[in-house]
Parts: sequence; structure tokens; C-alpha cells
Amino acid sequence: MRGREGSALVSAACKGGNMVKNVGNTDKVLRYAAGAALAVGAYKSAGVLAVVLGAAAFMAFLTAILGWCGLYTLLGVSTVCKIEPPAAQPPAPDNEPE
Repeated sequence: MRGREGSALVSAACKGGNMVKNVGNTDKVLRYAAGAALAVGAYKSAGVLAVVLGAAAFMAFLTAILGWCGLYTLLGVSTVCKIEPPAAQPPAPDNEPE
């Protein structure tokens, strides 16, 4: 059995022991909605289809709650909006005549 360091997925997603979030807020809302729809479909179905829809609903809810998607990590995708603060402006030179 391979340890944590042997998994490319884990090593690509972890920085300092924490998983890097790659599911943004809009993506989370869509995943919750899709999970709810899939859960309703699973409830109204029977047999193998119900199990498949239930598993898909579970994964949609799980990725929305965690804010991390393994497939996004493999594909190098992130829907998290990273707003960087503006760079510090150097002080304006004092050009007043004396």
C-alpha cells in the first residue's frame, strides 16, 4: 500500500498538509443544486439506477462541502476567485520648487 507521499493526486492537492480549495462559490451552489436533483432522482428510482444517482449526489454534495474536487486537481482547474490586493505604490516624488 502506498503512503500519502506516493499519491500524485494527494501531493498535487496538498500544500503544507492542507488541501488547496479549487471549487469556487458559484461552483458550490451548482453542485448543491445538482446534488439535490440527483438525490431526488435516486429517491424516485429503483435498483441500480437509484444507487448510481445516489452515489453521484453524494459526490456532488461532498465536493461542495469540502470545496475541493479531485478531477479539477488532475486537470489543473480552479474556479476559486483569487483577488490579489493592489501592489503598493511607491511614494510620489516631491517636485515642489523651494
